[in-house]
Amino acid sequence: MGHPSPVLPLCASVSLLGGLTFGYELAVISGALLPLQHDFGLSCLEQECLVGSLLLGALLASLVGGFLIDRYGRKQAILGSNVVLLAGSLSLGLAGSLAWLVAGRSAAGFAVSLASMACCIYVSELAGPRRRGVLLSLYEAGITVGILLSYALNYALAGVPWGWRHMFGWAAAPALLQSLSLLFLPAGAHETAAHRDLIPLQGGEASKLGLGRPRYSFLDLFGARDNMRGRTTVGLGLVLFQQLTGQPNVLCYASTIFHSVGFRGGSSAVLASVGLGAVKVVATLIAMGLVDRAGRRALLLAGCALMALSVSGIGLVSFAAPMDSGPSCLATPNATGLPGLPGDSGLPTGLSPPPPPTTSENQGEPVLSASGKTKPHPGAGDPSAPPLPALSTASPAPASPAPERVLLHWTALICLMVFVSAFSFGFGPMTWLVLSEIYPTEIRGRAFAFCNSFNWAANLLISLSFLDLIGTLGLSWTFLLYGLTAVLGLGFIYLFVPETKGQSLAEIDQQFQRRRFTLSFGRRQSTSGVQYSRIGMSGAS
Repeated sequence: MGHPSPVLPLCASVSLLGGLTFGYELAVISGALLPLQHDFGLSCLEQECLVGSLLLGALLASLVGGFLIDRYGRKQAILGSNVVLLAGSLSLGLAGSLAWLVAGRSAAGFAVSLASMACCIYVSELAGPRRRGVLLSLYEAGITVGILLSYALNYALAGVPWGWRHMFGWAAAPALLQSLSLLFLPAGAHETAAHRDLIPLQGGEASKLGLGRPRYSFLDLFGARDNMRGRTTVGLGLVLFQQLTGQPNVLCYASTIFHSVGFRGGSSAVLASVGLGAVKVVATLIAMGLVDRAGRRALLLAGCALMALSVSGIGLVSFAAPMDSGPSCLATPNATGLPGLPGDSGLPTGLSPPPPPTTSENQGEPVLSASGKTKPHPGAGDPSAPPLPALSTASPAPASPAPERVLLHWTALICLMVFVSAFSFGFGPMTWLVLSEIYPTEIRGRAFAFCNSFNWAANLLISLSFLDLIGTLGLSWTFLLYGLTAVLGLGFIYLFVPETKGQSLAEIDQQFQRRRFTLSFGRRQSTSGVQYSRIGMSGAS
């Protein structure tokens, strides 16, 4: 008998460390921006440029990353992105001007976006059907851990001279560890087939690579060949509904909601970041335990339904107990949410700083947000003005609020917790898991990147439109609109998204080829035909 294969723990470490790097890079700006503002005298516009530069780099990666992944391979793409991340971290750590800071953040955004796509695809192709869901859910867990780690380091280095340099520099640590793990892993499914003792084969898919495999062009994503149009419908629908439910923007009010139930001053922001982070970790762990048992489709349906109920609940509560707006661009970015995901991202759900600085959640979510529509703080742009308070929350609550108002505020807090949990076991990890499964190997990188670019674009659109929606509809109706969108997303998932648990990538591909109309996916799929290759260390191929 041979020794246990090291590939499973190595795949787990690649997924976890990839998510950790993604989450850390997204959230670290929340603690670095205030000292950067003091050291470089950054104006509001310059802060917005610095925050948005990460998004620009990520958008560029989503446009060209798919071709890099398909051309050079998943493993090489991850290693290359880590090299870019190290260069960006070096630029940030040694920066002496805003230009170097923007260049470093842009490089970091490109790197984490490219790595997030390549990592999800790479792990999905190496892992067997029974482990794929858990291993890819580890990426989402890594994002949350990375965010919380960045908050902890930001707090520890807040009083250290030039501490922001160390904050940016520590992002290189998980990237280096991930690169080390990759050195012991095969380049892809074709190399796995040559080393049958390493990992379960994907239902015979590995043996089909190369000879006799069809070639796809980018335009095939929109054609009827092999039902590619149906696959693209599923992919785009998931990433768009993930963002259109308003998940990044709802969390901008997390600190305000904590403040409204009695947590004053800095404690509201601390609980909004650490408290919601803990909730997110627990929900992600639950998703890891259920993804290969209950299935992707079931978790998406349950998560979307709970998101619809909870965000509608926040909207209804705010009718009776109105909440004020959040911080101005001059206030220290508080951590009212968790940038994430792919989904964050991420994101993933992830990332996507709105042009104004405000915080928000996962693998494609904003880290900061401010807008010209918010009131400028007295002394804005005046270097001689006294330091601004570290946090900006809602206006002070009445000294003794009515009991019914207190109950409503606690209801809003519970709804917020449910919303975060539902996203973390639903759209957060499942969107990227399904995307990594439904496309043929030859075009998987380009297809994943294409859908990811819509994720970033939708995130930016939602962030930009948030203040306009509030000004036009009011906060309550805006949240109710997000609830209605979640209901529509629930219908989309029920009608179009297939169940892929327990199936190899080859079987999922065949399933899509047989189904010419995606509505037929609403029925429960049989997994009785799943086949596995029994492997041994000394067996000949």
